[in-house]
Amino acid sequence: MKNIYILKIIISFWKMLSILPRFIHKPIGLLIGSIFLILPINRNKYSKRNINLCFPDLSNKKKANIYRKNILNSGMAILNTGVAWFWSDKRINDAVKYQIKGLDQLIEEQKRGNGVLLIFKHSLHLELDARILGINIPIYSVERVHNSSSFDEIQSKGRLKGIKDSADKNKPIKFVRWLKEGKTVLYAIDQDYGMNTSEIIKFFNTDAATITAPHKIISSTNCMTYFLNSYIEKGKLILSIENFNGDKSSPINFSQSLNDFIEKKVRLHPEEYLWQHRRFKSTLGKDNFYK
Repeated sequence: MKNIYILKIIISFWKMLSILPRFIHKPIGLLIGSIFLILPINRNKYSKRNINLCFPDLSNKKKANIYRKNILNSGMAILNTGVAWFWSDKRINDAVKYQIKGLDQLIEEQKRGNGVLLIFKHSLHLELDARILGINIPIYSVERVHNSSSFDEIQSKGRLKGIKDSADKNKPIKFVRWLKEGKTVLYAIDQDYGMNTSEIIKFFNTDAATITAPHKIISSTNCMTYFLNSYIEKGKLILSIENFNGDKSSPINFSQSLNDFIEKKVRLHPEEYLWQHRRFKSTLGKDNFYK
């Protein structure tokens, strides 16, 4: 009960910061990120370990710079998530600078009644990415239920402002039906979901537990496959949608080609990626590599 009250206080403070004018968000986000930098947070440790592992050819100075920018951007991520969950469509369109490249492709697929598996990577601004896309076209999503039921309720309510509906990743019948009905479904594979549903596949030249479900989903639904990339360019959020033609000769080969594609996109803007998750916990050990 005590934890629920604490969560309510935190959420109320978060909402208060999020509803402030957009131009104030950047300095506040920078302040929050700067505080994160000096705190002994486990997620900081995970971020540093992942960056050092994935960029062995970079100098220590360059890796440290990516890490610093990544943690600073984490502060802005909190506000961007608040915008995604608490703002109206009109306010987002009026105050957030963004551009969607390739949106016409999804619109055309929807007109034709084709289901689309829209794969994305975990950027620090992924909640805002999804909200903005949902303002412009009807989309659905596949997600993992949050460990905290209280926060999961807040998360679901916020996400449903931009998406039509969501499905638990462990209950594929629902989102497979959506794809067969010609709907566009957001889907991500770039996290460690455990070895029960994964294969060991290279990511940044390191063994990583990677789900191979996309190949089966595509084969069973005959859906189209696109990739949603996102990044910040001169203060503007860019959403770039492109067709993805992976190696469909086997589930493992398809997921490997997808991992390679995601890696290529991450390398372009490494400071914006969600390095704070333990991506290699099943292969390198969460009590060893991430201790």
